[in-house]
Amino acid sequence: MRRLFRPFRLATVFALIVVARTAGAQTATTGWTAADDHRQMMEQLGIKSLRPGPSGNENDPNHANYDESKANPYPDLPDVLTLKNGKKVTTAAEWPARRAEIVEDFEREVYGRIPASVPTVSWSVTETDTGTIGGRRVVGTQLVGHVDNRAFPAITVDIPLTIVVPADAKTPVSLMIMFRGGTLAQALGRAAPTAFSPPPPPPGSDPPATTQLIADGWGFAFLNPTRIQADNGAGLTKGIIGLTNKGQPRKPDDWGALRAWGWGASRALDYLETDRAVNAKHVGIEGVSRYGKAALVTMAFDPRFAVVLIGSSGEGGAKLHRRNWGEAVENLTGTGEYHWMAGNFLKYGAADATFGSKTANDLPVDAHELLALCAPRLTFVSYGVPEKGDAKWLDHQGSFMAAIAAQPVFRLLGAKDLGRSDDYKTEKMPEVDVGLLDGQLAWRQHDGGHTDAPNWKYFIPWADSFLR
Repeated sequence: MRRLFRPFRLATVFALIVVARTAGAQTATTGWTAADDHRQMMEQLGIKSLRPGPSGNENDPNHANYDESKANPYPDLPDVLTLKNGKKVTTAAEWPARRAEIVEDFEREVYGRIPASVPTVSWSVTETDTGTIGGRRVVGTQLVGHVDNRAFPAITVDIPLTIVVPADAKTPVSLMIMFRGGTLAQALGRAAPTAFSPPPPPPGSDPPATTQLIADGWGFAFLNPTRIQADNGAGLTKGIIGLTNKGQPRKPDDWGALRAWGWGASRALDYLETDRAVNAKHVGIEGVSRYGKAALVTMAFDPRFAVVLIGSSGEGGAKLHRRNWGEAVENLTGTGEYHWMAGNFLKYGAADATFGSKTANDLPVDAHELLALCAPRLTFVSYGVPEKGDAKWLDHQGSFMAAIAAQPVFRLLGAKDLGRSDDYKTEKMPEVDVGLLDGQLAWRQHDGGHTDAPNWKYFIPWADSFLR
């Protein structure tokens, strides 16, 4: 029976969707897999086949490219300061028009749009406690943000937020929202970390980021992104995306998980704007790997955030899509990671479609423009080294090129850049452990692995120098 059923499963699901929509049923799509979701999006877009992404295993025949001579098949990036009508942007007063164009392209083709109908979030305090972190007394608050689901009760989204601030602060504190899970007891060091939490630092290494922040007078908050939106394709009919769509699959320009996680961080900032212990003008966002991508997306789209620490973000984050090095656009259009992006992003991995074939070079925007959307605010790009586990796959050089190409916007808006030329085709990364930290746009590749832990002791004083 199972073998007979599988070929008809997608058709059956679509029939159920039509019935549910027609009858106004208050139930979510059931039995929906990532493969089902990916296939229906390809059908919506008229895509018959996708190019396979390169393998991360260098012993495979289709392994990713790591030859710099082959790394730039599309060397010319979209001009970040040229309007679509061809006019050059030369003043800060002209930038909002260009910014709006870039935002539109990213929303439509890359990360998706947040629907106007997204429900509101109401925050409630569930627990408060005090403790000591790094020898300093702190006050902790556990909250839950309940997303209004009265329009579709079949899906419930409750967002946990853990906030910790110094108890002896005389004025509202700067605060970093960190994309990670953790209860109040874990934040206060009274419970074992979860599998979601970063591993403890080895003996002799720097104190945890939370300890460094508290010692410097900052606060921190834990925000678990997977409680906002699942990190898989099957979850796109659940979570905040599914709730907004009433349990039905996405349209091509609907938001993906990265944008949903950023939306959750923005709702956390809404609450922090009401918290008298926090300086809401000095709130930052941080994440590593896929959550590094989410941190960058959050910062780019919500201008209220003052600072971002982007840890090892790679493809879909600070890495140029047009680079042929390591992870590629085609890896993000396959079934494993497509849920991070808008459905429209699949077009750029299409081998055969009603519109022909598209590649990364057909994208209207690239990562340098995502970084430019953060300007003139504090933007710190962090990576480690392959020898310690921050894989070549991430394309460190491609991310540095994106930062170089974003420099003109930082300068246009009165901020200081990396202090390098704007020639992204020739500029090379600094040596490991040599930071470019003099401007609002900063870069540092540390000598550790797939983490931003070794860069916190540089990030905090760098941010202080501008925020204070």
